[in-house]
Amino acid sequence: MDRIPSSPPNIPARAAVENRPLWSVMIPVYNCARYLPETLESVLEQDLGEERMQIEVIDDASTDDDVEKIVRELGKGRVGYYRQAHNVGSLRNFETCINRANGQFVHLLHGDDRVKNGFYKKLSALFYTYPEAGAACCNYDFIDDSGGVSHSNQMEATQEGILENWLARIAERQRLQYVAVAVRREVYEVLGSFYGATYGEDWEMWTRIAKYYPIAYTPQVLAQYRQHNDSITSVKILSGEIYSDLTFVINQISHHLPKASRDRIAKRSRFDLALFMLGMAYKSWEDSRCYSSIRIYLRQILKLSKHPKVICHIINIYYKVLSDLLRKVSINDFSKTYLAKKTRSYQKDGRR
Repeated sequence: MDRIPSSPPNIPARAAVENRPLWSVMIPVYNCARYLPETLESVLEQDLGEERMQIEVIDDASTDDDVEKIVRELGKGRVGYYRQAHNVGSLRNFETCINRANGQFVHLLHGDDRVKNGFYKKLSALFYTYPEAGAACCNYDFIDDSGGVSHSNQMEATQEGILENWLARIAERQRLQYVAVAVRREVYEVLGSFYGATYGEDWEMWTRIAKYYPIAYTPQVLAQYRQHNDSITSVKILSGEIYSDLTFVINQISHHLPKASRDRIAKRSRFDLALFMLGMAYKSWEDSRCYSSIRIYLRQILKLSKHPKVICHIINIYYKVLSDLLRKVSINDFSKTYLAKKTRSYQKDGRR
């Protein structure tokens, strides 16, 4: 089985059962054990009881700690645990999560993120108030490695309700994170699971859902998305794979759009991606001063967009790079001249 499926994996319908839980909180984990206690505690604090909420950790063969022990000690029998026989990759692990979910609403809560008190109560209310909604979501915080809040995401609406013009808006750029979204299981049964890329795959999914279903939203900040150096996002950025993943995702998203708006929205998406990668290029130069990496970034950015704003930033980065390189050359020349003078002086002194 491919680690990265080329098409949406099928999600079989769950057989009808009398005591089906309302929620399935499925927690995919891979080598994020140091954050998992916070994740579990954030769910257990608002536990709706076994009859109404399934809570299960799906471990993609982690090697950093004994995840089962953490689940056993914190969950005290309340939290289920399933371990993959071998590492299957994030997309297949998400697929396993959805297939094992028994509830009507599925929340994929990554093992390094957190939900705030009231998340499940509020999203339950959204699903009941808007039964036509295929998914419900909330606003969210960005938190750092230690759990401190850096900032909140921009609100998508000032009042709760069905998001207007959502397909075009979510297709233009990524606006949501897994932690802030819950999906009706029947929607996954109709549309399939995540596929094609391991960065931005959720963006394609939220757009795919928006094509066929309304999305309910609350501006309340009820979820927290963690940014840290060990995350898939950070690894993809550092490796440079983010370009290939997101260009694939943008192309797939175009298929969900009306033909009349595809080119316009895709152009805007590529422009936004170019700006995002420019930010990474600035940071990469400040952190590493690696010219070869910057050159790769800038070539990829030019493939995405030749907007005047993008060109100006590229010129500015090249100016920074050139200035830094010239300064190093000047320092080296000075050092060589100074050392040469010192050497001649020592040689002269030695002859005296």
